[in-house]
Amino acid sequence: MAGSVNKVILVGNLGRDPEIRFTQAGKKIANFSIATSEQWRDRQSGERRERTEWHRIVVFNEGLADVVERFVKKGSKLYIEGQLRTRKWQGQDGKDNYTTEVVLEGFNSNLTMLDNRGGGDGGGMGGGSSSGGGYGGGQDSGGFGGGSDAGWGNGGSSGGGSAPAGSPDLDDEIPF
Repeated sequence: MAGSVNKVILVGNLGRDPEIRFTQAGKKIANFSIATSEQWRDRQSGERRERTEWHRIVVFNEGLADVVERFVKKGSKLYIEGQLRTRKWQGQDGKDNYTTEVVLEGFNSNLTMLDNRGGGDGGGMGGGSSSGGGYGGGQDSGGFGGGSDAGWGNGGSSGGGSAPAGSPDLDDEIPF
């Protein structure tokens, strides 16, 4: 087993449409921010409180960047698996600047769309989101993003939620 783990899992909503850029070599990169919120009730005042965190996401995986470009819009709800990376650059004033981002690159990344809002693309996001594992850098798991909607938002289990396509329907009459 590895001596350390760098894995980030987020479920949140986009604050604005993604930015699509290209490297000098022509590789597509998608950038966007998602918001995660936590709510609680203040014990002293009884008021409902909320704290929102914004997370910068960078998608280097070309397949995922294509999906982001075609289907992801402001307000989209996403399940993200990636890695934390801190990037350093020098500003115009010569000072070092740092930013920490969640990076989706290679086989360790996953992006699953959790809503079925249809954009202007006919089938909408439902067709592109139902199998996040297909967009997630080649994962072969029955867990998050490896089956249908993997149970997110529809009360299913975290084990995939449905039988794989092409498997026989095993409807045995079990008495319980």
